[in-house]
Amino acid sequence: MDYSQIGLLIGLTLTVGAVALHFLRGTPWTPNEDISQEVLEHRARTVPETDFPEPMNRAIGGGGGTVAAIGGEEAGGELEGEAEEAAELGPADIPEDEVEYYEIEFVKEGETIEVANNKPLLDSGEDHGWDLPYACREGSCVSCAGKIDGDANELIEHDNQQMLDENEMSDGYVLTCVAYPRGEFSIETREAP
Repeated sequence: MDYSQIGLLIGLTLTVGAVALHFLRGTPWTPNEDISQEVLEHRARTVPETDFPEPMNRAIGGGGGTVAAIGGEEAGGELEGEAEEAAELGPADIPEDEVEYYEIEFVKEGETIEVANNKPLLDSGEDHGWDLPYACREGSCVSCAGKIDGDANELIEHDNQQMLDENEMSDGYVLTCVAYPRGEFSIETREAP
């Protein structure tokens, strides 16, 4: 046998082997078990709940928020300037023996209710069972806006509202989430400037 015949025989053997391997059945492939739902459930159990604002927050800057300053002797500092202003009491802090009540007509809801001057209009309406609009509950958006039949600068005390200017308040616009009554009036909810 010469080298050409040996080469031919090796080539033929390799070709037959390749064809045989092509038609042989391999080991069956089975996909891995889908554990994505298990991972999601585990994450839901282990990640703590957050206090994010309600959905549909349309506040400028993502809803803002109140920033607390650390001060006082235990922090190694003294209360001055802005820290003293932060310590001032707001309308929600009126003592019970000084609370006054006002008759407020909610025009679109078709009812007049008594509202305390230490409670926002939004909370009072919700306590009465109404589904009033809101988003941030901090005076940082206009989702809860309403319009009263007077000058809001005189009839309302806003606690830290950031969206309405003096002219809009003169026209009667209020943010019900931070609006505390200082007189009797009618209000149309769902009215933004």
